[in-house]
Amino acid sequence: MKLTQREFLYGLIVSFFLIASSALALSKKEINVAPLPQKPLTTVYSSLPVLAEKGEFPILSAQSALAVDLASGVVLYEKNPDTPYLPASTTKIITALVAMDYYPMDAVLTVDRIGVAGQKMGLVAGEQISVASLLDGLLIFSANDAAEVLADNFPGGREEFVEAMNIKAERFNLDNSYFTNPTGLDGDSQVATARDLIRIAEIAMRNVKFARIVGTKAKIVTSVDGRIVHKLTNINELIGEVPGVFGVKTGWTENARENLVTYIERDKRRVMITIMGSQDRFGETKELISWIFENYKWEEVKYPTHSP
Repeated sequence: MKLTQREFLYGLIVSFFLIASSALALSKKEINVAPLPQKPLTTVYSSLPVLAEKGEFPILSAQSALAVDLASGVVLYEKNPDTPYLPASTTKIITALVAMDYYPMDAVLTVDRIGVAGQKMGLVAGEQISVASLLDGLLIFSANDAAEVLADNFPGGREEFVEAMNIKAERFNLDNSYFTNPTGLDGDSQVATARDLIRIAEIAMRNVKFARIVGTKAKIVTSVDGRIVHKLTNINELIGEVPGVFGVKTGWTENARENLVTYIERDKRRVMITIMGSQDRFGETKELISWIFENYKWEEVKYPTHSP
């Protein structure tokens, strides 16, 4: 029997689909793909700060201020948090982190250049002193001479140290901050924001050594031979005065006015506060701390999520 052209084409199409279906079935059988199991839902609890309905916001003289609940990232108070201002000695937070990245704590540095303005711990030319002692001077007493010695002994010298500060700032997304010196003395371009300072301070406080130093009220350090003695008293007046305050760093110049970054733990809550350009950094920080813990309640929030 002779097939017509239409019958031939029809048979060809049917054969193609039969062959393709068989191949697909064999493929599925060989691969043996099983459906992905559904992960069970679990309930996760999170504590979020909630402001009282009638809470009145404090009025501060500071040009910029920011308070953040660190566990949730919720902003508790803000005033121009992303406007760049002169950081003054809050700069030393990032100075310390760069130094800690490079130097062993027991490394001994020789004091060379000591002609620096501002706050000094009294380093003497030719003095040999450990990095640990220089960091104590830097963070407890806000010593500019300690900052310069750490920078001068860095590979490539002071210029490369400052470059390392800006590399670290970029790495941690301090988008509105730029540094031209390790001390915080006013520079043409040296600026920071309250938000950036909270970010870098929170990172710094994860470092046990950094946290220990900035929470120290007073300390005596010496040159490696013990002949030169440096008495250090913490510039931060809130240490030991306000319960739960464990740092972080003060700052002041005539142009910057008063700056203060504060870390506080209270009632199992962790809060970071930055004040910039204030007329009363300690008083306004205490006011913010009281206002936050009097006007915020941390409420448990639960939400479903798939277990890992």
